[in-house]
Amino acid sequence: MISKSAVEQAVNEWLEGKEYFLVEVNIVAGDRIEVLIDHAEGVWIEDCADLSRYLESKLNREEDDYELEVGSAGLGYPFKVRRQWENHLEKPVETLLKNGQKYRGILTAADEDTFTVTCEEKVRHEGAKRPKQEQVAHTFAYDEAEYTKYWIK
Repeated sequence: MISKSAVEQAVNEWLEGKEYFLVEVNIVAGDRIEVLIDHAEGVWIEDCADLSRYLESKLNREEDDYELEVGSAGLGYPFKVRRQWENHLEKPVETLLKNGQKYRGILTAADEDTFTVTCEEKVRHEGAKRPKQEQVAHTFAYDEAEYTKYWIK
């Protein structure tokens, strides 16, 4: 059976010197290998094919029968690595917290431990008769979120 660490090592060799980064490697039942990469400006199909050929050259089909799928994380795919949050700064995102609350707004900050989504919300100030639309910043720890992904309006 092919190990996840061997696949990750081969992917990281291919990534060296490139602006792409590894999002996820999954090995699922039946020795199906799924590799997801990303790039700040999107992923080109030619690069996925190039990575696929590179991995084929590093893995031994004589020892293991496997199915290989290389692709991009895609627009609707939940963020897995912090670099994805950084690449989506000032863009619309949707975050579902583990407590069930959902936020849709602009990703305005992402640091080592937290990220901030700024949403337009109705806010009623003390003494005001009606609520007003305002920008409200919500900061979360990465592990509070069930998912965060690019929000396609």
